[in-house]
Parts: sequence; C-alpha cells; structure tokens
Amino acid sequence: MVAPPGGLALAGGAWEAVLLPGHGAAFARLACDGVEVLAPLPLGADPNASFAGAFLMAPWTNRLDGGRLPVGGTTYQLPINRPIDGTAIHGLLRDAAWTVQEAMPARAVLTQQGDALALGVPWSWQARLEVTLDAAGLQIGLTLTNGGALPFPFGCGWHPFFMRPPGTRLRFAATTRFARDARTLPVAAQPCDGLDGDESAYEGLDTQFAGWDGVAEIIRPDLALRLAARGAWAGNLQVFAPAGSHILCVEPVSHVPDAPNRPDLARFGPLALLAPGESLEAVLRITRRR
Repeated sequence: MVAPPGGLALAGGAWEAVLLPGHGAAFARLACDGVEVLAPLPLGADPNASFAGAFLMAPWTNRLDGGRLPVGGTTYQLPINRPIDGTAIHGLLRDAAWTVQEAMPARAVLTQQGDALALGVPWSWQARLEVTLDAAGLQIGLTLTNGGALPFPFGCGWHPFFMRPPGTRLRFAATTRFARDARTLPVAAQPCDGLDGDESAYEGLDTQFAGWDGVAEIIRPDLALRLAARGAWAGNLQVFAPAGSHILCVEPVSHVPDAPNRPDLARFGPLALLAPGESLEAVLRITRRR
C-alpha cells in the first residue's frame, strides 16, 4: 500500500490504514482484506471537508451554538466555522498537524500540543493518539490532557465515514435518543432501546444517543464490523446517515452536542472538567465480525 505524500501507511494482518499526520491525524483509508471499511479519501482532498476517511474531534465534539463556551462565570467565544447554522463544529485538533513519535509497520503514535490562546480561550492541551492494526482489527487510543494552568472542560470523539452499500444494517443498544431542531442541536431526551435495522431505521439521522453500552455492529453485505468503545467514548454515540448517500457515520463521543449551553441535557454526557495535568482517555476497537 502506497501512502500519499506526507501520509503514513500501516498494515497488520488483513488490515490496512493510511493516516495523514499533517492534516489533523485523519484517516485517509481503512480496509480489511482489500475491502474498504471507510469511504476512501480522494488524493489531495481536504479530510475536514469531504465525506470520506475519518477525523478526530476535540477539545469538543459536534456543535457549540453560536460558538459559545460558558465556563464558570465567563462565556468564551469560538469562531463560527459552520455559518449555515451559526455553530462552531468538531473542535480544533483536526485543524493542526500532529507529530509522528513512533512509526512501525502496524503501529503509530502521534502527538499534538496546542492551545486556543490566540482565540482568547485558555484551552491548552497535549494529545496522544495511538493506532494499532493486528490480525483482529484496528485499535485507536486517544489521551487528551489539560496542559493549562486552570481547570477547563474537555471532550473528544472520532468521526468515521463508513462505507454504506445497499442493505447495510446498524445495531446498538442505548437508553436515550435526542430529539433535534432544524440545526440538529438536541432539544429533548427521549427513552429508547437503541437502533436495530437497515436504511429505513437510520437514513436521514444526525442524532445523538446516550446510555450507549459501547458496542455497535455495522453489518454490510460484504463485511460485518463490531465497534467496541471504552473510557470516555463508551456512553454517547452520534449517528449521521445523510439521505441518499453511501456513507454511515457511527461516532463514539464523550458528550452531548452543545452540552455547555444545554445544562438540562448535559447530565446525559457533559464535557469533562479536567484539572491541570489531568487526562481524558478513550479507546475504540474495530474488528471483523465472523
């Protein structure tokens, strides 16, 4: 497997991946036995503007309404990077390069040290990403550490664009589903059992689920996958399946969208208030289901 310029190719067992350290540590490709697991990112395409590959989200995930981040008695303002709905979306880690600390044929460790001080927000972090491929599948481990001098809230997630051939089923258990407004921001928590069905059950969703047990299955005609999350990612799940598309996003996340501005819903998944030096840890394992 040949990586694009600046890319990092990994292979283990039947699994192959290409990472883009210079573009937010995004995945450009993930395949099993030559079958594409993620929609491949076209050569030279922007991983943050393409429905392909996968990218990390931190120090928040999904949307912040108006870019507002209330912390204690202060409300900080983040840039609106989705003008169509007036939100700040998907964090800051994906916008900056990562440093490759270790690179072996089937394992890589990348780090990023960053902050939002230029934006007037006292957010500072050290991030460590470990990606491993083996005979069973892929494991992603993210550690996000508060590098600032003050306690501050943090969240993280992973946004994959899984291939969705016709007949793909999605199955997972959860206790809560969020009703959403026209901008897909959550407005009410509703009891649910999760989701188990084909396109008719999930197409058109851009929806958060809470009380997730950390396990999801994507069952395609050509490949069946099992996702198992631990740590900060084992409680909340975002499902995004645009109508008429070929992709299915099953996103493990650490908190409810816009949680800082929606205290009544934040109890289902708040940002984590980290003391200086304290870390948020998350792990996702993707295996082929036999």
